[in-house]
Amino acid sequence: MSFTAILFFAFVVIVVIQIIYYFVFFFSFAIKSEDIRLKKHIPVSVIICAKNEAENLENNLPLILEQAYTNFELVLINDGSSDETLEVMKKFKAKNDIIKIVDVKTNETFWGNKKYALTLGIKASTNDFLVFTDADCKPSSDKWLAHISSRFSNEKAIVLGYGAYAKKKFSFLNQLIRFETVFTALQYFSYAKLGLPYMGVGRNMAYRKEVFFNNNGFNSHMALKSGDDDLFINEIANHSNTEICVTKESFTISEPKTSFKDWVLQKRRHISTAKFYKAKHQLLLGLFYVSQLLFWILAVLLLILNYNWQWLLALIVLRFAIQLLSFGFTAKKLNEANLIFSTPALELFLISTQLIIFIANLIAIPKHWK
Repeated sequence: MSFTAILFFAFVVIVVIQIIYYFVFFFSFAIKSEDIRLKKHIPVSVIICAKNEAENLENNLPLILEQAYTNFELVLINDGSSDETLEVMKKFKAKNDIIKIVDVKTNETFWGNKKYALTLGIKASTNDFLVFTDADCKPSSDKWLAHISSRFSNEKAIVLGYGAYAKKKFSFLNQLIRFETVFTALQYFSYAKLGLPYMGVGRNMAYRKEVFFNNNGFNSHMALKSGDDDLFINEIANHSNTEICVTKESFTISEPKTSFKDWVLQKRRHISTAKFYKAKHQLLLGLFYVSQLLFWILAVLLLILNYNWQWLLALIVLRFAIQLLSFGFTAKKLNEANLIFSTPALELFLISTQLIIFIANLIAIPKHWK
């Protein structure tokens, strides 16, 4: 058998792996309809950890305080800010008695560690049901809190929500950020639905306080600067205690990075935690990424070699058709339908960037969350 034939058969295997992922893991979530029945307002504590976020707090706190929810407190954590963050928090507290401020002073042992600040905020919270978002996030509706909290039950102690990014016209970077966000959501929501939850995003998630303390908080990875959301969920989530919430009213919306440099630094922090996931999650996620990368490498190589091109094109078209079907339903569900037809170009750029980031992280790990 010639070397080119071996490459072709390897490509067939890669396409089969990709199809299995999109059909077995992703498609069931993509077509899942959402239950929008809201429940009685349980007492919740909304927790926001902020470091040098004075402007974002000014803009976004009113939207939190105006939630159509009758039973919540707002815990604001000032994580050693050097701007007017604390003053902004105090200004809002003076007018809203549901606000509680936790002022975290710079600590040499935990300097630059968001997990330490979050732990103090969680300890200060009054209620057992905790909802987390970031200072640069705004709820997509005044029913955000009602939708997220309605997913709690006697069995479900963790709720994974969706944190979207604002759309910017005529920006390839903005499209790339939103594409990566949708694609990541497609994976972690699909895995959660199949009983294999592996991460959440701190922009929009919730869990019970007792789950936090039963797990000894962030103790097992406190030394890592990232992972207050994904690593923690990776530790505590299982098939029976985790629910997802992807109604459009439940989204949060953040302002995306505006330079490739800032976005890459953000992604480096996020990717640096993946090697600490459970082995089964590393295997499943790693196999999917490697199969994505090899799909592009082998497809391009075989096209250049012009080997068995009719079957090659058929396999390429089949894989893209199935991918676009799964991604398309998901993008529509997450209000990002305009990304569908840019998927091939965005996917190629994203997996190439992720490879570069992975190599960069082997050399040096980002050290601070802000």
